[in-house]
Amino acid sequence: MRIGIDVGGTHTDAVLLNNREVLATTKALTTADVFGGVATALDTILKHTEVSKTDIQAVMIGTTQFTNAVVERRELSQVAAVRIGLPSGNGLLPMLDWPEDLASAVGEHCYLVHGGFLYDGWPVAELDDLEIDNLIKDLLTKGIKNIVLSSAFSPMNAEPEELVAEKIQQAIPDARITLSHHIGRLGLIERENAAILNASLLPFADRVVEAFTKGLLKHGLTCPMFVSQNDGTLMSADFVRQFPALTFASGPTNSLRGACMLSGLDNAIVVDIGGTTSDIGVLQDGFPRESNVVVDVGGVRTNFRMPDITAVGLGGGSIVSADGLTIGPRSVGHRLVQEAKVFGGNTLTATDLIVAAGYTDIGELGAAEIPEQTVVSGISRISEMLDQHIDMMKPSSEPMPVILVGGGSILVHDKLASASRIIRPENAGVANAIGAAIAQIGGEAERMLSYQSISREDAIALVTQDARTLAIEAGAEADSLRVADIEETVIPYMDDGNTRIRVKVIGDISVLEQGGNH
Repeated sequence: MRIGIDVGGTHTDAVLLNNREVLATTKALTTADVFGGVATALDTILKHTEVSKTDIQAVMIGTTQFTNAVVERRELSQVAAVRIGLPSGNGLLPMLDWPEDLASAVGEHCYLVHGGFLYDGWPVAELDDLEIDNLIKDLLTKGIKNIVLSSAFSPMNAEPEELVAEKIQQAIPDARITLSHHIGRLGLIERENAAILNASLLPFADRVVEAFTKGLLKHGLTCPMFVSQNDGTLMSADFVRQFPALTFASGPTNSLRGACMLSGLDNAIVVDIGGTTSDIGVLQDGFPRESNVVVDVGGVRTNFRMPDITAVGLGGGSIVSADGLTIGPRSVGHRLVQEAKVFGGNTLTATDLIVAAGYTDIGELGAAEIPEQTVVSGISRISEMLDQHIDMMKPSSEPMPVILVGGGSILVHDKLASASRIIRPENAGVANAIGAAIAQIGGEAERMLSYQSISREDAIALVTQDARTLAIEAGAEADSLRVADIEETVIPYMDDGNTRIRVKVIGDISVLEQGGNH
């Protein structure tokens, strides 16, 4: 049995699953200390079932803690950003285009040293021992322990990052070193940015993991804890301590994975409607379609593995104009039960429209005061907004199945022109927690290789092995690993016909396969 928990901005959702059977669900208000809401959700789940705590094999948690820390510029630590790439890597300095307040929060400690390789394996320059020694002296003087190493094309050849990391670790044994090839994809600036964000979160990650671990122990749960990451897979607690930034955007990903399980559909559009926004994503073979563009996190360009999600300013708390023709993006959010008309407030919201139309029965007051034309116009506008953004996300012009999840899914009652059919699965309100509970461990790797020097089969096998190694390090059972996705992109304008190969593998959690509680 597994417990899945998703810590959102307003609610903390929890579910208890026996394999794929939902035994219990609950929603609790998210608290300022985060674990208060988790504790309440756990208490409710455990009290309303007769399941022994020793029968719980694992707890999976999805959290926005680390994303919020970057967005709010809090809990961030000083970072030394070391780029290995001179003499050609000094055109743009690290953190050059960062928002000033965020760059200041992580310290703007930038270093450039010689070394690195080009895409074809040709060295940019040899590592300079004197430069590295001077770098280490400066780090010791400043007392900086969180260090990022990034070199050009390191996902293809990580040797420069690894060699410099070894020297730094010998001189500063308690240094926390993030190697950029462990975090991002090809693209030096974006990968470097992602690694710096990750390094700035390492001390905070220690505190978050410790708080969750202690909280679970207080509830008598001695099973392993895992945290969901942004590609729909899980990380062990120890892995989170090293790579907290990989949790970015895990919330929408969990919703898509939960929608997949609840509906039984592997290919569909998922619309997760909350109090303020609707997140729309695409399921492909049971996993979220990944974004192939640069992703902005807190004003910083990164190339994380992120789901391809579009957010619409439409939710249960969205504010509606008097004529019903404008809905959102402003929302009353978690104040819905105080400010919406059906709860005695003075603000017209999307929820009021649905109640006035007779589609649901919540609240106490105000629905009869809404003009009929406003209700008709508003409900029509809701469908128009969703259709417009669903059409933007569809892989073709053909209508697709649309799965509605989230507490705000009550907003949709008319047919959607973009949908071949609408699915409203049971327990849709806690799809995000279900997505966390059913997740597996994954690993992803990429290289740029020439099929003139290596066969396609051998090239894919080489990258697949890299991905398998990463998955096993993250806690996957080796025998259960399978290839989930292979992406090949031919790189134009290169004489030797280079192809960018990306492979993703997924597998079951190792400790669960072994049947142990730890």
